[in-house]
Amino acid sequence: MLSQSSFQDNFAVPNLSDPRLQSKRAYRMVIDGKSVEAVSGKTIERESPGHRGKVIGVWPAGSTEDASSAIGAARTAFDNGPWGRMSGAERSTILHAIAQGILKHQEELALIECLETGKPLNQAQGEIGYCADLWTYAAGQCRGLEGDTHNAIGTNRLGLVLREPAGVVGIITPWNFPFIIVSERVPWALGAGCTVVVKPSEFTSGTTIRLAEIALEAGLPPGVFNVITGYGPDVGQSLAEDPRVDMVAFTGSVRVGTQLAGIAAANVKRVGLELGGKGPQIVFADADLEAAADGVAYGVFHNAGQCCISGSRLIVENSIRPALLERLLDLSRRLPFGDPLASITRYGAMVSVPHLEKVAGYVSAGLEDGAELLLGGDKIDEGSGNFFAPTVFDKVRPDMRIAQEEIFGPVLATIGFDTPEEAVALANGTPFGLSAGVWSRDLETAIQTTRKLRAGRCWINSVIDGTPEMPIGGYKMSGVGRELGRYGFDEYSQFKGLHMTLGRGEPWFSH
Repeated sequence: MLSQSSFQDNFAVPNLSDPRLQSKRAYRMVIDGKSVEAVSGKTIERESPGHRGKVIGVWPAGSTEDASSAIGAARTAFDNGPWGRMSGAERSTILHAIAQGILKHQEELALIECLETGKPLNQAQGEIGYCADLWTYAAGQCRGLEGDTHNAIGTNRLGLVLREPAGVVGIITPWNFPFIIVSERVPWALGAGCTVVVKPSEFTSGTTIRLAEIALEAGLPPGVFNVITGYGPDVGQSLAEDPRVDMVAFTGSVRVGTQLAGIAAANVKRVGLELGGKGPQIVFADADLEAAADGVAYGVFHNAGQCCISGSRLIVENSIRPALLERLLDLSRRLPFGDPLASITRYGAMVSVPHLEKVAGYVSAGLEDGAELLLGGDKIDEGSGNFFAPTVFDKVRPDMRIAQEEIFGPVLATIGFDTPEEAVALANGTPFGLSAGVWSRDLETAIQTTRKLRAGRCWINSVIDGTPEMPIGGYKMSGVGRELGRYGFDEYSQFKGLHMTLGRGEPWFSH
């Protein structure tokens, strides 16, 4: 274990006098194409998690009354507005314009995302660019949405499968990747012809509000994309309860996801869920160890480990375990982290003090259960922000809490294996199944291993990789439904079977 002082050479101390921190932005909700305050007049202030004491944003604390207004606007826009009746080409043109608007405001959006989440500014800039590509992909694909025909059901019959929009969609997004996750859902819902009400996290609402404003500037009709801000029990729960909402898409914790699903079930409402993860990174003895060490470090420390597809379990073949850990620890000791605004920073701050304490509690639980702490385990410079040192455990048993539960922090649990079958069993041995990675030079080994993994997103010789064309989603308690790719449009579509009789059919009753 390294002491806190051992990380000081790699820790970028936050510059609290940075001019980018000296003013706070005021936001308003977007309902029916208008910028509005909460009916109550109450607001939420957001302090930058990487810059202690600096308030960088304020937005309305919406209530159930505000949620009802937003839902009503989306319902009216769906039932009576032009959006769902536009051609795919017309919708595509507007979605393309939104993508261009995102790129136009990329620097602004990245700074907001950086300050609200605590992630590095350079990471946020890359994420905003990726989100523009998500919108561009959805814009292109929505022109080609199709149903199906059945021409072989009889000489006097023809069958059509009609694709129709699901309706009003409530979308609830988390704080770790607010702009990415809203951009993984809204373009597909809009492309399918739906209208949406988005409830972002009360920690990170700024970029979602700006996205809705950019969408209006691009020509999206009023009421199609609404944003309500506030707390889950007041606002998010309304989306699951209100009968005017046809579907709810939630990304977040298993606890909240299962609660929302239960509420939605009472109204027989469709639900899409992307929940927790405990991603394994399986490293076989024939892997490129330098590439694997770099990938494992990225997989667990990216976004300070606050990532549902984080590779937080290292499952490594015992014959190379010492060599891989030596490389991994060397990288981790030299990893630049700290001030989100510093150009060298690879990961920044934790989202809040309670979350920082939660991560520290998992480290204590690991030690109590007998795991060996090889690196980190400490909070860093608590006076400046919510920072936690890169942390690596070895000698972890599969039944330990740090091997079973989602920590959502920069904490790696290392477990050894001797056979491929053992590796697969370990990888599948948690309640989660959101992501998994395999490191091997043998393509057969890698492919056959991934085919046995119960995870919705798998990588071979990479980690946390993604593209708009590929579906994402979970197995087991990691969720239901699929986003992105062509499957994402199915998530927000209804399919209607239409049987047609050609000519006069046989009478049921004859005289």
